[in-house]
Amino acid sequence: MAVLWLNEVRSDDLETVGGKAASLGELTAAGLPVPPGFVVTAGTYRSFIEESGIDEELFAAVDIDSEDSQALAAAHERAHDLIMETPLPDEVEVEILDAYRSVDDGEAFVAVRSSATAEDLPDASFAGQQETFLNVREDDLLTRVKECWASLFSQRAIYYRNQQGFAHDAVDIAVVVQRMVDADKSGVMFTSHPSTGEPKIIIEAAWGLGEAVVSGSVSPDNYVVNRATQRTEDVTVATKKLMHVKDGETGETVEREVPESRRDERVLSDEEIARLVDLGEEVETHYGQPQDVEWAIVGDDVYMLQSRPITTISDTSVSNVEDVGRAVTDSETGTEAGTANASGNGEGGAQAAVGEVLLRGLGASPGIASGPARVVTKLDQLDKVGEGDVIVTEMTTPDMVPAMKRASGIVTDEGGMTSHAAIVSRELGVPAVVGSGSATRQLEDGQPITIDGDKGTIREGVEAKEKQRQPVEDARPKTPVKPMTATEVKVNVSIPEAAERAAATGADGVGLLRIEHMVLSLGKTPERYIADHGEEAYVEEIVEGVRGVADEFYPRPVRVRTLDAPTDEFRQLEGGGDEPKEHNPMLGYRGIRRSLGKPQVFKLELEAFRRLYDMGYDNVEVMFPLVNDAEDVIRARNLLEDAGVDPEKRRWGVMIETPASALTVESMCEAGIDFASFGTNDLTQYTLAVDRNNENVASVYDELHPAVLELIGSTIETCREHGVKTSICGQAGSKPEMVQFLVEEGVSSISANIDAVRDVQHEVKRVEQKLLLDSVR
Repeated sequence: MAVLWLNEVRSDDLETVGGKAASLGELTAAGLPVPPGFVVTAGTYRSFIEESGIDEELFAAVDIDSEDSQALAAAHERAHDLIMETPLPDEVEVEILDAYRSVDDGEAFVAVRSSATAEDLPDASFAGQQETFLNVREDDLLTRVKECWASLFSQRAIYYRNQQGFAHDAVDIAVVVQRMVDADKSGVMFTSHPSTGEPKIIIEAAWGLGEAVVSGSVSPDNYVVNRATQRTEDVTVATKKLMHVKDGETGETVEREVPESRRDERVLSDEEIARLVDLGEEVETHYGQPQDVEWAIVGDDVYMLQSRPITTISDTSVSNVEDVGRAVTDSETGTEAGTANASGNGEGGAQAAVGEVLLRGLGASPGIASGPARVVTKLDQLDKVGEGDVIVTEMTTPDMVPAMKRASGIVTDEGGMTSHAAIVSRELGVPAVVGSGSATRQLEDGQPITIDGDKGTIREGVEAKEKQRQPVEDARPKTPVKPMTATEVKVNVSIPEAAERAAATGADGVGLLRIEHMVLSLGKTPERYIADHGEEAYVEEIVEGVRGVADEFYPRPVRVRTLDAPTDEFRQLEGGGDEPKEHNPMLGYRGIRRSLGKPQVFKLELEAFRRLYDMGYDNVEVMFPLVNDAEDVIRARNLLEDAGVDPEKRRWGVMIETPASALTVESMCEAGIDFASFGTNDLTQYTLAVDRNNENVASVYDELHPAVLELIGSTIETCREHGVKTSICGQAGSKPEMVQFLVEEGVSSISANIDAVRDVQHEVKRVEQKLLLDSVR
C-alpha cells in the first residue's frame, strides 16, 4: 500500500512514515487541530528506487568527501537526475491521485512535505534538510512527491548525514500531503527556551504563511510567556517587511511586501497567545518533553502544522534552570565552535580591543565569539569563510551549513529564534545573533567584531581570548543538581569578585548586588572621584563591576541596588570631609533620599544601567533602597526614564526597609514597580526602634518579632494582589524559621548569603512539600 491516512499513523510508525508524519499522526489521534491529509510511505520510496534498479547507482553517487564542495554539488545533481528521470509505477500514481481526490473533492490546495526516517529525532533535528512545497494541486502533485524524494540527496542533506554519522542507504523518506492552511498569521512556538531550557514559552509570529518565519526571510514578532505564571513577560514587535501568501490567480506561494500600515503592528493578541500556550502545554504533556511547534491561524481557528522535540537543550543548561522539573534530551555534541579564533584569516587578523556596540539583534545561540566579519551576500562567496571568521549574511540557508560549521559565529539581518540560522547555530554550538536589521550593510568585510549570542550584541573589536567561551550554560561551574523549588532561591553578592563562587551555588539569580561596595573601593567619594577622573570613568567603574556579575549569572536575573551607604562610611574616604556629620547615619542621608538629593551623581548610576542594557544585559534589574512611599518611587522612576531606560521594558523595584514603605506598598505597586524586596536588617531596626549597631540593645533586635512579620506578610499579600513579585535579601532570609514563614506566606524568592544558599534550597523544598502534603491530607 503506497498511502496511509494521517489518522492511521502513530508515533511508533517512524520507519514507515518518517518523523514529521509520525508526529502529525500522533497529534491527530490526540485530538489536536491538525489539517487532514495522507502520507506516501517510506516503503513506497524504497520500492521505487529498488524495483527501478537505480538504488546502487544512487548510493554510489553520494559516496563522496562532503567537505569537497565540487564533489558535493556533482553528487546532488546526479542523484536528483536519477530520481526525477525515472517514471513512477502506474499503480503508485493511481493510489496517490485517488487519495488526493478524497481531500476536499479533489479541488484542494495541499502542502507536500518531506518526512525522512532520520528527522525530528530526539538527538538530531535534521532541520530544513528536505523540501516542502506549498499550494500544490493535482497537476503538479506527482512531480512534487518525487522532488521531495530527490531532496533526500540535496547538498545540505548529504553533508548533514555525513556529519551526524547516518549511512545514506539507511535513510528512507516519506511524503506528507496535507490540506493547505491559508494562514492569516503563522509562526513557531518553543514550549521551553531552546537554548537554556528555561520554563518559558517562546512564540514567534509573522503575517501570512509560516515559511517566512522558518526560512528566516522575515524578522518575526517575539513573545515570551512565563509558564509558571502564564504571564507574557516580554513582547518584541518586529518590522515585518515581507510575507508569504497564496497568489489569488495562480494559486502559487509568492512573496509580497507587507503593507506599511501592518509592518510594525503586533501580530498576536493576548487571547491568541493564551490559546497557543494552551496548545503548547497540551502537546508537551502528550510527548513528555519540550516541543518545537509550527502553527497557523486562519480567522478564529488555530492549527498545528508540526511538532518535534527541541534538540538543542543540553542537560547542563537544564541543571541550573528554575522549575524545569523534568529530564530533557541532551542533543549537543560538545563542538568547540563557540570559542573563536581571534585573529581569523586574511585582513581581519588585527587585534582591536572590544569597543562600542555597533548593532543589536536577537541572541539566538549562546556564547561569545570574536573574529573578522565575512559579509556573504551570495552563495558563491562562502569559500572566503575560514576557521574563526564570523559569517554576516541576510539570512542563512541549508546550503550554508558547511561554512557555518567553519565559522566562529553567525550574524543575520533577518530571522528570529526559530529561523534556520538560529536552529542550526544552536545545534552546531556556534554563537549567533539574528535579526540585526542591517549587519550586511553596516559591517565591512574583514572588520574585527565580537558577537554575544546570549545578549544579542555585535561590538567593535576582538574580545580577549580568555573571555571568549562556549555557550554560557556550558561554561558555568557545575554543581550537584539543586533541589527543585517553586520559590526561587537567589544569592546576595557584595563584591563582583565573589560572582564566580556565588554562581557555583546553583542559585536562581542574584537577589542583591550592592553598588556601594564598588564605589567605596574607589577610595574617594563619588563627587571627588568624578572631579578627579571625570564622569565617564565613574560610569565605567559601575558598568564593569555589574557586568562581571551579570555575565557570570546570565540569563539568570541580577538585582542591583543603587547607592546606599551611610555618611559615616563616606566620611572615611578622600573627599569625605564634605559629608554631613550625623548623630545616627542609619537614620540619615542615605538610600534613595541621597540619590534624589544628589541627582547629578545619581544620573551617572542610571547611565551605567542604560549602557548595560544597550550591551545586552537584559538580566539586570534595578532596585531603589530606603524608599518611604510612592512619591519616592515616582521621582526615581522618572529619573530612570530620563536616563534612557524604559521602565515598561526593564524590571525595577524597591526595597521594603521601613514601616512606611510596607504600609504604603499598594501605591508603589500602582506606580509600576515589578518587585518589592525586604531588607530585614533595616525593617527590624526601624520597626522596633533598635539601632542594629548598638550593643546595648542588641538583645531586643529580632527579625522574627510579630510586628516585623506582620509587615512582611501584609506586604506579600498586597503585592500578590497586584501581580508584583516579592523577595527578601536581608540576613534573616537564611534562617529556617523565616524561610518557613515566607514560603507559607507566598514570597516569590529568597536571597541568601553565599554559604547558606544550598541549606535554604533544601529548607524551601521541605516547607513546600509539607504544604503540599497538608493540602491533601
